[in-house]
Amino acid sequence: MSDMTVKDFAAKVGRDVPRLLEQMKEAGLKHKSEGDAVSEEDKRQLLDYLTKSHGGDAEKAAPKNRITLTRKTRSRINTGERGKTIEVQVRKKRTYVKRAEEESKPEPVEDTGPRQLVGDMADSQQAQAAKEAREAEEAKAKAAEQAAQEAAAKLEAQKAAEVPDIPVPELETPAPSDEPPAPPKEGRSDRRTAPPKKAAAKKGRHERDDDDREERRRGGGKKAKRAERRGGRRGGSSQGGGKHGFQKPTQPIVREVSIPESISVADLADKMSIKANEVIKTMFTMGAAVTINQTIDQDTAAIVVEEMGHKPKLVKDDALEEEVLESISYEGEELTRDPVVTVMGHVDHGKTSLLDYIRQAKVATGEAGGITQHIGAYHVAAEKVNGSHGVTFLDTPGHAAFTAMRARGAKATDVVILVVAADDGVMPQTIEAVEHSKAAGVPMVVAVNKIDKPAADPDRVKNELSQHGVISEEWGGDTQFVHVSAKTGEGIDELLEAVLLVSEVLELKAVPEAPGKGVVVESRLDKGRGPVATVLVQNGTLKKGDIVLAGLHYGRVRALTNELGKQVDEVGPAMPVEIQGLDGTPEAGDDFMVLADEKKAREVANFRQGKYREVRLARQQKAKLENMFSQMGQEVAAKLNIVLKADVQGSLEAIKGALEELSTDEVEVAVVSSGVGGITGTDANLALASEAIVIGFNVRADAAAREIIEREGLDLRYYSVIYQLIDEVKQAMTGMLAPEWKEEIVGVAEVRDVFRAPKIGAIAGCMVIEGSVHRNKKIRVLRDDVVIYEGELESLRRFKDDVQEVRNGMECGIGVKNYNDVQVGDKIEVFDQVKVERTL
Repeated sequence: MSDMTVKDFAAKVGRDVPRLLEQMKEAGLKHKSEGDAVSEEDKRQLLDYLTKSHGGDAEKAAPKNRITLTRKTRSRINTGERGKTIEVQVRKKRTYVKRAEEESKPEPVEDTGPRQLVGDMADSQQAQAAKEAREAEEAKAKAAEQAAQEAAAKLEAQKAAEVPDIPVPELETPAPSDEPPAPPKEGRSDRRTAPPKKAAAKKGRHERDDDDREERRRGGGKKAKRAERRGGRRGGSSQGGGKHGFQKPTQPIVREVSIPESISVADLADKMSIKANEVIKTMFTMGAAVTINQTIDQDTAAIVVEEMGHKPKLVKDDALEEEVLESISYEGEELTRDPVVTVMGHVDHGKTSLLDYIRQAKVATGEAGGITQHIGAYHVAAEKVNGSHGVTFLDTPGHAAFTAMRARGAKATDVVILVVAADDGVMPQTIEAVEHSKAAGVPMVVAVNKIDKPAADPDRVKNELSQHGVISEEWGGDTQFVHVSAKTGEGIDELLEAVLLVSEVLELKAVPEAPGKGVVVESRLDKGRGPVATVLVQNGTLKKGDIVLAGLHYGRVRALTNELGKQVDEVGPAMPVEIQGLDGTPEAGDDFMVLADEKKAREVANFRQGKYREVRLARQQKAKLENMFSQMGQEVAAKLNIVLKADVQGSLEAIKGALEELSTDEVEVAVVSSGVGGITGTDANLALASEAIVIGFNVRADAAAREIIEREGLDLRYYSVIYQLIDEVKQAMTGMLAPEWKEEIVGVAEVRDVFRAPKIGAIAGCMVIEGSVHRNKKIRVLRDDVVIYEGELESLRRFKDDVQEVRNGMECGIGVKNYNDVQVGDKIEVFDQVKVERTL
């Protein structure tokens, strides 16, 4: 408080500025105006002076931090009768004590309670008003007592004389009563009693006065009741001995702040009951510049809370989700279930054809380009596999872009069939399939396919797989190798027996009576049926009408459809099925479960969506902050914006990942929008606003979208094979690359002699020793193989004729433009810049 002025000090101690300046002058201080600064030494000197002036000894006082002030006020009280008032003098006595720095601030006590002279000395307006009212009532009572005693003395002295009644202020507010007033006590006068020893002749007059006083008393009681009711509505400021209800905290409030995994600055400030500017200021001093709506992570928020003096409490965001999941019981009788088998391998090694032979259906003929581009789930009955149980097959694509989909297929399966072509051997996607199955801890059966071909070499497959840790049982390993042919059917039965043998060793169990749970294999948006998701039930039973929570979406199952297109009412463990009724298309690989309460399912889904949105925004904001300064001064990369729509979620994710991997430092591929389903007018408008090309993978544009695309001239492309899509996008990116310029030396001429012409300047007589010298191309002058000048030719002559070109082995005269310091032995190099188109 070193910058406090006289005016501020006067406001703190409750004094007028002129009066305070007068006291400071008496104390020997040199303050003359309200703008002069008041130091701690000035306050101490003033305190010593005031202590001496009130009879104290500033030198002997042990703690020089106490001062007692007495203030006199005069006021007039109306007694209720016309023209009759009483003058009341009130003396206020107040003691201030300066608080020691090491002590906590004491609670305020009336009149003689300790107060801090420098700091908060003024009470709140409500407390001050209540105190003044209380002191006025006490002064009023004392004045009334004194007036009553004087009146009684005068009446006794005059006795028979007629004297007017002295009005007494109203002090008590008893309820009206018909009983006669009680006699007054000794030494006091009560206004309910008549004055003692009145003359008989004046009895009637005094009786009338008693009636008047009784009437005033009743009226005063009503006024007091009304005042009491008003005081009660205002919070009872005069209750409890006259103390007000609010008291300033004596020490800082420490709160326990619950912090989720991500929280905005505004919400964090609200939890600490402070302004957001304080949080921003604190984080700025810690080296982090944030805005009020910026989202920060849990660790950063905990550091900020501790810095501001509160206790952080880390809260897990998935508390509601865990509560819902723990409420589901999967207990019951465990029964043996069918195995779930994933078929993996390189593209065109015969995975779908092998499964097609097992299912006795033509699945491969329906695939675009003859390759599988999204996961298919099929169940084969027990009679087709010659066993007591059926088998569920998951067919995963083999293309490199579908690595993530194959990874999900491995996690959802019990056994992996690795298909390797006997005539092709181990390929890159084959190695990836081995890595995925090992990472998931899933046993593997190797199917060596295409053994019917003349170039088949099964031992080559065993040898190459052994280099990657897959060793055949014949070679002392633990992996079964089965030779099969998807064309002739050779070895199919042996392959199924090997799969059933591995599943028996695993002892696969499930509880059919439990609520259904499993994994989402695929999802798409059907125009007639809405969101459709292919799910694999891993435990329990999924029934029609169940409440399903799948990833970020939920809904009630309206229909169940198996892979043959037939409607079913329920499906058990290890069965694939298509469900309808979700409010969106979940991601391939998301877990799904059946809940009993639709409200709980909606709450968890909304929570997951909010959390996903917050994490995405936080990631975007972090990327912006980290790249803000690193991108300064750099050239902005060209950007190819794409609006992508696909038929199913798995294909959409794979294509999106493949396109984003094409980005380079100079050309960036940005998928501004992606989704499942046909191309709509909204997609076309978004492409128009973002200057993007529209790509449809196995989907088409509706009428509204086609109208916008044709009117605005947008680039719309349809694809059904992922190879063509990636290749054409790569070509479009190549056209956006900045070209390179390459210098090409056309010819070199050596200076043999120098001629001086008065009007032209120095002319170099040269011999062309390499290539050709051209009149309209740029040149460099080299001396001792060091470039000393770069410019253009002013003249090129052959004898007396101007020529455009002089070939190797011929003499010529060369005039260099704006350069005359040509010497014998210099070389004139003629070069050209060639534009080179770049490729990715």
